[in-house]
Amino acid sequence: MYKIILAFRYLFRKRISYLAFLAVALCVFIVVVVMTVMTGLVTDFKQKNHSFVGDCVIGTESLVGFAYYEDFMKILERADFIEGVSAVIKSYALISPGGTERSIGVEIMGIEPVRHSQVTGFGKTLHYRRDDVSKAFEPIYDPNLAGCVVGIDLWLTRDVKGEYAYGAAPAKTSLTVSCFPLTAKGALAKAGTGMVNTKTFYYSDTSHSGLARVDSSLVYLPFEQAQLLCGMAGPDKRVNAIHIKFKPNVGLENGCKKVALLWQRFAEEKGGEKKAGLLEKVTVQSWKDYRRAFIAPMEKEQTMMIAMFVLVGVTTVFIIFVVFYMIISHKSKDIGILKSIGVSSVNIIELFAGFAFLMGLLGSCLGLFAGWLFLLKMNRIENWLFEHFKFQLWDRTIYAIGDIPNAVDLKVLTGIMLSAIVTCLVGALIPSWQAARLKPVETLQVSQL
Repeated sequence: MYKIILAFRYLFRKRISYLAFLAVALCVFIVVVVMTVMTGLVTDFKQKNHSFVGDCVIGTESLVGFAYYEDFMKILERADFIEGVSAVIKSYALISPGGTERSIGVEIMGIEPVRHSQVTGFGKTLHYRRDDVSKAFEPIYDPNLAGCVVGIDLWLTRDVKGEYAYGAAPAKTSLTVSCFPLTAKGALAKAGTGMVNTKTFYYSDTSHSGLARVDSSLVYLPFEQAQLLCGMAGPDKRVNAIHIKFKPNVGLENGCKKVALLWQRFAEEKGGEKKAGLLEKVTVQSWKDYRRAFIAPMEKEQTMMIAMFVLVGVTTVFIIFVVFYMIISHKSKDIGILKSIGVSSVNIIELFAGFAFLMGLLGSCLGLFAGWLFLLKMNRIENWLFEHFKFQLWDRTIYAIGDIPNAVDLKVLTGIMLSAIVTCLVGALIPSWQAARLKPVETLQVSQL
């Protein structure tokens, strides 16, 4: 009982204890706020990438693509662990908006909108045709025209609040799409002056995936039209990728392994075909590996942030160490009295360990509460700062961020609290050990009383 009483007395009656207590609370507050925002941004970015490509991608980096995809899609559709498949054409092109002479370099993606929406989140990114994805390439003003879906940042401008000015209906605007068709061997499909395939499409909708690089550089075209433009139509039709969605009870790694085995057998069966060489460059990747080039930088920033907070924790250890050293040096007589009445060295260590635990627990609780309260009102605070001082944490005209992520993760909070308590215990370890070594004879000399 005396351990608890003394721990509370040292905590609340020693002003220097307030320094350590507030240091722990401040560090926990900073870590909670920054880690919650950073974790929210990384998680949201991963979810958007997952939604963009589906669970698994069978594809090649070559613009030539690969043949016999229809045969393999039939095999995939019969598999009991696959929910949907979507063939995709990918290439690069120049687009010229109607009424202008300027050309813009973009990436084009040929898809079947219904199939692709079953595998990815494409349908949810549309504005005008979200409720009827089958009409994504049918302009509202004239369903008979060939339509295209444009990345939103190619077409509309974000305002300072990150919002887009959609019209009641899409404006009637034509886009001339020009690209260089390639043969199965990678050569230009057309010789002479007419090397370019050109077709006019009409703006039918925008796609807002939330991925800045996608929304600012991608134009979706009807699958068959894109196949013709890229020179992939003909007797042996080609595509660049097949996107796959697994059933809910199928693990990502397990599903990708099964697809890889199916593809290996299929490639071996087609080994004697005319265009079998194209299959050698095809890979089977999970969405994480397929989008690794984009996800890895965000994860690296998150890792660096964690490393910085480890240094903050080290600083807190030194603060706790100094505070405990000063308290023990001023309380050597108390320790001598305790040891003179039979309190063991282990009990002395337990006393100051309990003091450290109490300091870490209360400090982390205060920091967690303050952090949670700040996160709850953070977007309101940013809005107020913008209205009065034109300050934004992220410029919404540049960054594809809506509200600042403020969803609290209980696992993260628990980890931060435990880390704070461990930090206090580590900081108090050496001073507690020194206190336990004190001898009553030395601390209770008459000359010192």
